[in-house]
Amino acid sequence: MKLKGRNKVSPEFSMSSMTDIVFLLLVFFMLTSNAPNALDLLLPKAKGKSTNTQNVAVSINRNLEFFVDSEKVNPEFLETELKRKLKGVDKPTVILRAEESVPIENAVNVMDIANRNNYKVILAVRPQ
Repeated sequence: MKLKGRNKVSPEFSMSSMTDIVFLLLVFFMLTSNAPNALDLLLPKAKGKSTNTQNVAVSINRNLEFFVDSEKVNPEFLETELKRKLKGVDKPTVILRAEESVPIENAVNVMDIANRNNYKVILAVRPQ
């Protein structure tokens, strides 16, 4: 009498479903992470709420170098670059990220450019 079954159980484990889950989690966390800039700036402290509305970020570091998003820009061409980036944008917004030691006239210059072009300006700060 032959009692041995014909079906054999395979002890192998497929990693493809686990890989798909890890990949989807990676994409999810990349989309939800809040890393607007790669510049290392020491922002001034203030109380207030933060906002996620952002069209263009203008950063000024302690060496008085201007960056639009993460691209270095000559201060003379800052207005031209902002106009190019915000062309056709509904409710254009500029996030101003000026380092703590930057003289105020540099930040006021960016605000003046935004005022002339009817851009909304948000000053980025560190929470207290």
